[in-house]
Amino acid sequence: MTRTARIAATRTERFALAARIPATLLSTLLAVCSHAQTTQRLVVTEIRPLLTLAVEHGASRGVLTGAGANYVRRRFDAAAPIEIDVTRLHDLPQHNCARLEVVTRQRDVPEHGKRADQELRWQVSFCRDGTLAGEE
Repeated sequence: MTRTARIAATRTERFALAARIPATLLSTLLAVCSHAQTTQRLVVTEIRPLLTLAVEHGASRGVLTGAGANYVRRRFDAAAPIEIDVTRLHDLPQHNCARLEVVTRQRDVPEHGKRADQELRWQVSFCRDGTLAGEE
């Protein structure tokens, strides 16, 4: 092999390697981001800890487990995890209380003979001490 042929072969190998790096990097980033998304959800057996965290920090994300989750799964014939996202909409005049929006999601829930993802949105006024705002 001539010197020119070796240089050309080396350049081709470098370009081939350089072309693979972004693809490998991208797939690694996607895997890390996907893992980060799933690990950021707090595992809870009731919703109250997520409400408290949202009052304190503005938002919280969790996945429901335990008896409550088992009941919902049996009731709606769906095995997918029950994800809960809580967002603080605004503070209330009552100290350490806020208006929160709660979004629950579950995939593959049967409805009208078909399976589809379901989402329920609702709001609650909640205080950091665990009480509903306005309770005495």
